[in-house]
Amino acid sequence: MCGILAALGCIDVSQTKRARILELSRRLRHRGPDWSGISHHGNSFLAHQRLAIVDPTSGNQPLYNEDKTIVVTVNGEIYNHVELREKLGSHKFRTRSDCEVIAHLYEAYGEDFVNMLDGMFSFVLLDTRDNSFIAARDAIGITPLYTGWGLDGSIWFASEMKALNDDCERFECFPLGHIYSSKLGGYKRWYNPPWFSEDIPSTPYDPLVLREAFEQAVRKRLMADVPFGVLLSGGLDSSLVAAVASRYLAGTEVARQWGAKLHTFCIGLQGSPDLKAAKEVADYLGTFHHEFEFTVQEGIDAIEVVIYHIETYDVTTIRASTPMFLMSRKIKSLGVKMVLSGEGSDEVFGGYLYFHKAPNKEELHRETCRKIKSLHLYDCLRANKSTAAWGVEARVPFLDKEFINISMEIDPESKMVRPDLGRIEKWVLRKAFDDVENPYLPKHILYRQKEQFSDGVGYSWIDGLKVHAANHVTNTMMANAKYIYPDNTPTTKEAYYYRMIFERFFPQNAARLTVPGGPSVACSTAKALEWDAAWSRNPDPSGRAALGVHVDAYKENADASNGDEEVAADISVKRPKFQDDGVKVAVEG
Repeated sequence: MCGILAALGCIDVSQTKRARILELSRRLRHRGPDWSGISHHGNSFLAHQRLAIVDPTSGNQPLYNEDKTIVVTVNGEIYNHVELREKLGSHKFRTRSDCEVIAHLYEAYGEDFVNMLDGMFSFVLLDTRDNSFIAARDAIGITPLYTGWGLDGSIWFASEMKALNDDCERFECFPLGHIYSSKLGGYKRWYNPPWFSEDIPSTPYDPLVLREAFEQAVRKRLMADVPFGVLLSGGLDSSLVAAVASRYLAGTEVARQWGAKLHTFCIGLQGSPDLKAAKEVADYLGTFHHEFEFTVQEGIDAIEVVIYHIETYDVTTIRASTPMFLMSRKIKSLGVKMVLSGEGSDEVFGGYLYFHKAPNKEELHRETCRKIKSLHLYDCLRANKSTAAWGVEARVPFLDKEFINISMEIDPESKMVRPDLGRIEKWVLRKAFDDVENPYLPKHILYRQKEQFSDGVGYSWIDGLKVHAANHVTNTMMANAKYIYPDNTPTTKEAYYYRMIFERFFPQNAARLTVPGGPSVACSTAKALEWDAAWSRNPDPSGRAALGVHVDAYKENADASNGDEEVAADISVKRPKFQDDGVKVAVEG
């Protein structure tokens, strides 16, 4: 991942302004520690902080077309850049960077070229011939992007809002699958797949078509000139990513440079479900496996800096981001700069445990559509920012544009949980990779129950967070929460605690409005709470809130969301405890 910052239409174009842009861009240096660049033309500035994954020696940004009349600053990866270069046969390229093709595509096709890109990206492009510009974000919002407006009439774009919040009067999340055109004076959607309308599809389920689409999604993401690995929790999604990557790694350019043995990484509390399952999968696949342990206290100590980096106060995002943040630091210390990760599968296939209660295929399909549309506010944000905090890039094959289109055209009846037919959550994905002759995974891993990352690292992690928050947030503070935080009022002590930290870093009203609100159970949308009346009494985003579904569910008579010490303790005694001491991983210094 790289960090981009652009300020266009500035009144002040002095050296002082340039220095200010550079200063703000340095707030994004964690995203791109390898090189910095800036382009200044007229009243516009484009800055870049580079994480070099493809063409490390010559791909510094900003990038240009042949005569340098078009300049672009990009965060992301364009997986089909070789095919696009062939399409632009008469154009001359300066580098081997996958992102340079963007400037040339604009020159050849104008603003409507964005749907030709296959990848994850956010970019700002300036056409100096008429001083027009466009900004764009990928189909699902895998890469973060924010839009801001200055009092002088300038418009700004940045990978993280920490580069905007001091100099912009107002800022917001850039919508996924859109471009912003100065010629149009606003946003325009470029990504318009059939599933976006939420009409119910009817294509019969074909396991081989689904398998081949996912294998292709993984293979194209092996494009790199630096060491990489796979984040492996031992659950279905990350295990499939690792299984496919290990099959196709040999013969790739990255294998030629860095070796054909796949590296995998896992983190958890001592004795956690993920550590055990990940080691079993790694042993089965024959990967070079790296196992990291952390303690509850180490995680709690990192909460403030995690919130600073991920720029949210959403409870489930912070719970899951913290171990991912700690793991990313250890990964970077090993010299690895890119990882594949399993985000997106649960949204596409209805994999969260609350989908067990979907009343019919129509409701299930619409909920999956809602979940995919909001991924950029939750799991994409977490996966990107918690890894980018340490200069590591996360790629997510389940959110491949073509794979999503194929998956969302499947008749959702096949995605319904049907115990009478032996179908658990994500049955269509499990069945697609259930190959008896050449198995991808052991059967019990292929059919392991869904476990959310913040749960799988060890149940004591969430319970410990609730106890810690209860020690810092009083009942009086909760009683007055609606007056202190009238927008997205926190309803639990844990949520209040995170909100206090967030507001210290980002006190602007615009910042708090970038975070979604509303009740949730086991990561559901608010709409899906209607599926089971019991859920409204226990709206906690943990998978264990799926009462009657998760094998270690909360007790129904316990309000797991209130964060009181006695309730957290009550919850924690009903299952095996995971140690919070023992071997520690260094997370500071």
